[in-house]
Amino acid sequence: MATLGLTDNFVPYISERGSLWQFHFVRSIMAFGILAIVIALGYGSLRANRPLAVIGRSFFQAGAMLIYFGCLSLLPIGVVVAGLFTAPLFVVLISILFQGKSVGAFRWTAVVIGFVGALMVIRPDPAALDPVSFLPIGAGLLYAIGAVATRAWCEGETTMTLTAGFFGMLGVFGLIGIFTVTGDAPEGHAGFVLRNWGPLDVAMVFWFAVQAVGSLIGIALIFRGYLIGEASHVAVFEYSLLVFASFWAWVLWDQTVPVLGLAGMVLIAVAGSIIAFRSSTPVPAGRVPEPNP
Repeated sequence: MATLGLTDNFVPYISERGSLWQFHFVRSIMAFGILAIVIALGYGSLRANRPLAVIGRSFFQAGAMLIYFGCLSLLPIGVVVAGLFTAPLFVVLISILFQGKSVGAFRWTAVVIGFVGALMVIRPDPAALDPVSFLPIGAGLLYAIGAVATRAWCEGETTMTLTAGFFGMLGVFGLIGIFTVTGDAPEGHAGFVLRNWGPLDVAMVFWFAVQAVGSLIGIALIFRGYLIGEASHVAVFEYSLLVFASFWAWVLWDQTVPVLGLAGMVLIAVAGSIIAFRSSTPVPAGRVPEPNP
């Protein structure tokens, strides 16, 4: 989380001149280059047991990250991360509405607490309602669907396979955007989503590489955490991204979070922690829970 919180704060260096679609396409190529080296050294395989399931799961996870990185050029990173971390709340709702599972009072309370926390972070003003502020919550919904799909569709798949599917789908999204986004883009960060391509000079390649390496390192460490710890307990520590991302945003960009927003982040973290602990189930011997990249 510390690695991701730092590297995600470098996105403004890319969004000022680059393109969201170019970013995901080039970063995915770099990520696959790194994965190819890892496989060549004898660590893991990209073979999927159920390719369609991996593709379906990757679609939702990559869609969440597409929105997430697009929002980083428009909103403070603390707000974007908080929106993404509404995902556990949606996991509960999906479990009830589509999987017929029963949920007790603790998790229902957590959903309400998390919803209130999200409103405190976004602080919607009815007089000047900006739909963009709600996009990170949309990313949280897609991330939640991907999390449910990981458990329901991709049991038995390796973390290497799921990681490759994730970056592969982001690369496809990037390629589609490069050829379909043709509108006139404004200068600066506001044109990040509207550009189809930006300059690919030494500086841009460097920041793309930082993102590719940083994201792979962060994801690998998350995987290791799930490998040696109990899944529901490890998941709670993912909320530290709220702290690391906000800290580096303050150091690098002088972005501050209002007191109300900080309180909202705390509520979201508390809600997610309640859901994680109340959802705790023993992991059978010899099996490792698959995390979400």
